[in-house]
Amino acid sequence: MVSLAAPAFAQDGTPHLILTLESGTVDIELLPELAPKHVERVVTLAESGEYDNVVFHRVIEGFMAQTGDVEFGKENTPNFDLQRAGMGGSKLPDVEAEFNSESFQRGILGAARSQNPNSFNSQFFITYADASFLDGQYTVFGKVASGMEAVDALEKGPQSANGAVANPDKIIKATIEYK
Repeated sequence: MVSLAAPAFAQDGTPHLILTLESGTVDIELLPELAPKHVERVVTLAESGEYDNVVFHRVIEGFMAQTGDVEFGKENTPNFDLQRAGMGGSKLPDVEAEFNSESFQRGILGAARSQNPNSFNSQFFITYADASFLDGQYTVFGKVASGMEAVDALEKGPQSANGAVANPDKIIKATIEYK
């Protein structure tokens, strides 16, 4: 069971989500001033090890890479099911949208959700290019500070399968650092 942690911004410095991937390390500066509840959720899940071994189940060339399904997308667990990856979340309640004026450009971290704007739970995506058509519809809560080349190197899924990846890369380890 995951417990709620103190808000990420209660510590000195800005929280950074550090993703260790097979292709390298990605340092994502989280933006609590734009979306404090989203940042708090990701910090809580990362600090409890929930994102470790979670696959990038949907990766679309020129658009985005999606991960964070800690229910069905976490390898080496009884619930791991690549066919269902992208449909699950954590045991914590959903987070309401925190729309802001930050635009979806290359390297932006966005909250993945269902059709319901207030359904963010654990999944997120990193954009490969201008995706400003998402502005005001999805919550921006971080941006890649370094390591975008590791995101670029992720296995892509075919357009015909909406980016579903048959042999996905995964987050080896996710940690939080304050800088």
